Amino acid sequence: MSLEPQQPTFHRGSFADEIETARTDLARKLLVGESPAASPSESETAPSLSPAASATSSSPESDAAVSPISPPVDDELVADSFAFAFDIDGVLVRGGRPIPEAIQAMKVLNGDNKYGIKVPYIFLTNGGGKTEAERCSDLSRQLDIEISPAQFICGHTPMSEMATKYNTVLVVGGEGEKCRTVAQGYGFKDVVTPGDIIKANAATTPFRKLTEEELRNSKERDFSQVTIEAIFVFADSRDWAGDLQIILDLAMSKGGRIGTLSETFDEGPPIFFSHNDVVWSAAHDNVRLGMGALRGIVEYTFKEVTKGKTLQTHAFGKPQIGTFEFATRLLKRWRKNEHGLNAPPNTVYFVGDTPESDIRGTNQYNEKAENDWYSILVKTGVYQDGTEPAYKPRVTVNTVLDAVNHGIEREMERRKKAQPQKPRLADMPKLSLEEAQDLAVFSPAEERPVELTA
Repeated sequence: MSLEPQQPTFHRGSFADEIETARTDLARKLLVGESPAASPSESETAPSLSPAASATSSSPESDAAVSPISPPVDDELVADSFAFAFDIDGVLVRGGRPIPEAIQAMKVLNGDNKYGIKVPYIFLTNGGGKTEAERCSDLSRQLDIEISPAQFICGHTPMSEMATKYNTVLVVGGEGEKCRTVAQGYGFKDVVTPGDIIKANAATTPFRKLTEEELRNSKERDFSQVTIEAIFVFADSRDWAGDLQIILDLAMSKGGRIGTLSETFDEGPPIFFSHNDVVWSAAHDNVRLGMGALRGIVEYTFKEVTKGKTLQTHAFGKPQIGTFEFATRLLKRWRKNEHGLNAPPNTVYFVGDTPESDIRGTNQYNEKAENDWYSILVKTGVYQDGTEPAYKPRVTVNTVLDAVNHGIEREMERRKKAQPQKPRLADMPKLSLEEAQDLAVFSPAEERPVELTA
């Protein structure tokens, strides 16, 4: 059924038929976003609520011509002008347990709201150490919904785009062999772990001895024949002292060869951290140290050991602009594949708990993004109520449920204001049948010329 704007149908039948035809024309215009009386203001575009498109494949040629409004039978309304993106720790989950309001917030986004609309959303966390599929499985269980890896970004997810650039890499952090598995899943061909290096030479870390399980899982390598091309800290270290030692050994090496020492201390491989959060919100009442703290220690210790040399490391994750650009691409694919929406949203509401990463990153990205990235700070994580955040959000609310309701109500209010007002007829002459000299009355089914005389 085509719902492109059409000319009103003039059917000359009974008066009831005329009313029904007019109602159909009006409904069609409202559905495709056309005003029945006037065009909406150009300065404020109303949020559009689109019936979800059917899950049929489309070619690139047809995508441009397909309207976001192409409803099948038994369709669902989807908000196509706005979307949400969420941090996880301190917003949805704390200490491995869901924040109570988070479960209801997800229900609201999935259509359990007074408007009956579904709102697309993605997750953008600095956490990692597991595959996106495993993280999604954990979060699905915690929030009692089904979450797809296609709507999920870990801190190390953007590192996948570097798998073709580096061949042999050292991967640090996480539990057991999980980060090796993640890196191999990204396409890194030769993945080394700190356990491999310690297994080859136990003297590398005097105070850390591998467990029997670690010895079994660590790979036998002749590191005299290995060159580490890059170091990736995928997740928080479980052994800061040992990992710090190995990272510094390579940073001071000749071209990434283990056991060598550079004379200039500028030949080491590049070092990438999946995020730069110094603290994060866990089960403890106070915040806990995060990867950003380890990064600072690596840089500080390198300077001390090399008598003043500077070590330049790199970070992914929030607040890095590249991570938000990656999120924009993921949101675009998710909206198209899951909801049949081809155009980008006008507004993305980002909900976070850390001013230094969540709010800072959202605000900075908003300055260059083509659409509006709207920062919302919640009080259930790192941010402490009553303090002045270093980076100010557009709005601060108590919980993620308040954030979701705020965004939806803001969009509905904008929609209401952007709708044209009904025309008012003023100063019209009053007509009276008793005073009429010449008056013709006929049925819509009858058409004949009428002569009017002055």
